Amino acid sequence: MQMNMEWYRIFLHTAKLGNLTKAAQELHITQPSVSYAIKQLEAQLEVKLFDRLSKGVKLTPEGEEVLGYVEKSFTALQAGEHRLQSLKNLSAGELRIGASGPIIKHLLLPLLDTFHAEHPAVRIRLSQGKTSDIRARLKAGQIDIGLVHMPTSDHELDVHHLTDIQSCFVAGQAYQQYSNEPLTALALSRIPLLLLSEGSSTRAFVEQWFTAQGVQAEADMELSSMDMLIELAGRGYGAAFVTQSFVKEELDSGKLLQLRTIQPIPNRSVGFAIRRDSSLPLVASRFLELLR
Repeated sequence: MQMNMEWYRIFLHTAKLGNLTKAAQELHITQPSVSYAIKQLEAQLEVKLFDRLSKGVKLTPEGEEVLGYVEKSFTALQAGEHRLQSLKNLSAGELRIGASGPIIKHLLLPLLDTFHAEHPAVRIRLSQGKTSDIRARLKAGQIDIGLVHMPTSDHELDVHHLTDIQSCFVAGQAYQQYSNEPLTALALSRIPLLLLSEGSSTRAFVEQWFTAQGVQAEADMELSSMDMLIELAGRGYGAAFVTQSFVKEELDSGKLLQLRTIQPIPNRSVGFAIRRDSSLPLVASRFLELLR
């Protein structure tokens, strides 16, 4: 059975007003158009919906049954339109985003603070994980935007450059003698190394840097948190490989010392990734404007 929503809309107004002429006036159409729509609907449903009276119309028992469902349907449609308007106005909805811990703390949080202040009704769902975890959650549809280390290649994702970051080795005052002159990769490998756990893009990056210079470096301590690396380095447990801008305060205060290297450590890039063949929710699209 083919549904004609306009016929049902006219039926609803006629049932409420009990008069074809009043329904036509409220709907801004002609009275014959109302009569035609009612007749077409009755023919389609194969039941009589109204009894015609001298001063109007009255629902038949079958018409009363239909009215209940029609009212619920139009109420649901109106609720849907209201919800959509709320999403467009960012007075509802969810922002689903993911990143690694350091990126969340140093890059994402300032933007989230701004977004949350402007749109407090939007629920923020934040996921933390390695770049590989974030890619998997994106492809599974669990998040809509992911901040990832680059290069990241995946045919299911669109990845865009966001900013460049510089990594470095840092240590506490116990290793002050190593901060006077640039170190070779071999010399660095002989210092206890504090590295992020295997499987992280940062760990793979620093291992590739050592390997390119013919050095097989081993981690003395493997941690999943860069904050813990920074804390242990400051306590004198060894040299930690961290993002330079993330330890600016510790370097400025002298709590940490930067260990310079003879072979420069290349810049790394951070980007944002979205699913290639899926439309972003309005909330996520608005946040991307801020992110860019």
